[in-house]
Amino acid sequence: MSMKEEAIRLVEQLPEEFSWDDLMYGIYVRKAVEAGMQDSKAGRTIPVEELRTRFGLEP
Repeated sequence: MSMKEEAIRLVEQLPEEFSWDDLMYGIYVRKAVEAGMQDSKAGRTIPVEELRTRFGLEP
């Protein structure tokens, strides 16, 4: 699917009354998910336990 088709699909999924902020948030989330998927495929991940340790969170 082309970028234009993806953008149209995103707009069509928004409610009839949406703000520019709603649209920008949808674009941001989509971009973040795609970046995460690319990182995962490239092996650029860390175990959850390590992440929790780095941020001082309980296991």
